[in-house]
Amino acid sequence: MDTITHGIAGALISKAVFRGADLFPPFQVDKRRIITWTLVLGAIFPDSDVLRDFFSSNDLLMLTWHRSITHSLILLPIWTLLFASATFLIARSRKWDAPSFPMLCLYWFVGILSHIFLDLVTTYGTMIWSPFKWSRPAWDILFIVDFTFTAILLVPQLMAWAFEDPDHSRRRASIMWLIFTPAPFLIAKIAEKVGAPISDASILVATLLLAVLFLLPALLGWGHKVDYAIWNRAGLALATAYLLACTFAHFTALQRVRQFAAGENLQVQSLGALPLPPSLWHWDGLVRAPRGVYEIRLDLSQRSASPASTESIERTYYPDAPSNQFIDTARALPAVKIFFWFARFPVTRYHREGTEAVVEFSDLRFPKIRPDRPASFTYQVRISSEGQVLSQGFLRR
Repeated sequence: MDTITHGIAGALISKAVFRGADLFPPFQVDKRRIITWTLVLGAIFPDSDVLRDFFSSNDLLMLTWHRSITHSLILLPIWTLLFASATFLIARSRKWDAPSFPMLCLYWFVGILSHIFLDLVTTYGTMIWSPFKWSRPAWDILFIVDFTFTAILLVPQLMAWAFEDPDHSRRRASIMWLIFTPAPFLIAKIAEKVGAPISDASILVATLLLAVLFLLPALLGWGHKVDYAIWNRAGLALATAYLLACTFAHFTALQRVRQFAAGENLQVQSLGALPLPPSLWHWDGLVRAPRGVYEIRLDLSQRSASPASTESIERTYYPDAPSNQFIDTARALPAVKIFFWFARFPVTRYHREGTEAVVEFSDLRFPKIRPDRPASFTYQVRISSEGQVLSQGFLRR
């Protein structure tokens, strides 16, 4: 999950569950404001591990370091006590009306835990048992960036702010509507660039929904009658419902992938159904077999093919290149071994460029959304005809 969404989730939890306030209210720091800041900072803290990239040229840190000890359930109590102690001391030195130390521990614990959970539901993998076990559990429920989920977390908080003050609710609601009305069009442009287009109908529905959510309660005069916490609790309930819907969709997609593998009599080494943006209906089915990876694109809005017949299923097969001395040389490199430790659906490719042998390893877990673009997660090794490694590293597209 992206860091911004993590912070938004932390703020929503603070307001919906712990009666937190907005981050920047026009009054002095108090308990409610500290609660929200604690949950937000706790929710974004684990991603601080990416700061190490600024001080290193090692491309593999995103594999070996990111989502490790700062995302660890084992180290969660240590991070909780450390940050709760710092918050307690700062609040006391500034004479702020702060929560008690046990409550600060609770808020930091929940904030950091929310980050770990929302990373687990994506496909990247999170080393929750580090430093004692370096496995990467991934639940494959949400895409790493899910604009729908982010909107569900954010919009109720904006509505709570807009309607909190009855005297200014109409002006605030109008401002929010004007600011966010272009959002569906901007998101559609981004989705088009990465090859995941959003239909005109979806853009229209999103635009109308924003107008209804912000303007209708203001015009009818009932928005300010809904308690601040109720708006946020509704957002948390909707976010939970969305996660449950995605979980059910993932289960359905995984069943179809298993049907495909059984129908093709594949010798399965690994199997998965991964979410594809921008809709929870679209999934990427992947099956790793001994000689390559099978990919099927799934649309859950369409009727499933019969398990006994897979002719109607659109599939792509990515075979591994036959083994040779150059591939063996590349696979023996320490960096490539790390790549294979990380990859779930690896494919090996080989070709010649002049006198150089080029070996490429791709993880199809990161989808090739546009057919005119190469795989997005590819490690390349160039080797001379004499067997000397000339260069290695991730391809920059």
